[in-house]
Amino acid sequence: MIGVDTNILVRYFVKDDPIQTLAATRIVNGFSPEEPGWVGHLVLSELAWTLRRIYKLDRIAIARIIEKLLTSKDIVIEQRDTMRQALLLYEGSKADFGDCVIAMAARLAGCGRIITFDETAARDLGMELLR
Repeated sequence: MIGVDTNILVRYFVKDDPIQTLAATRIVNGFSPEEPGWVGHLVLSELAWTLRRIYKLDRIAIARIIEKLLTSKDIVIEQRDTMRQALLLYEGSKADFGDCVIAMAARLAGCGRIITFDETAARDLGMELLR
């Protein structure tokens, strides 16, 4: 298994640097069920944030990219089920993907309340707004 950093996935999907894109594409396309890539939940959160904030991709494009990673047989996703549920939250809200991951992970950990200063996360994800 080969761990993958966020910047590899950014180059793979955005293709903004020809040399790094070629290297990223070669490695990602070389993953297989026998030698998969490993993507941590923080990498998925960073990827979504980078695609939105830096590259200005819309929510639909970001959701498609995350879905592609989640459904790949050649990539192991840390906490895959939690990430799938976070993606569903993301698709049904205006909250950032990272906030959806936080909300879903906290719920699955048994938290009765999730507190935040983020009004969007409170409104869309059922977190409690701390005032």
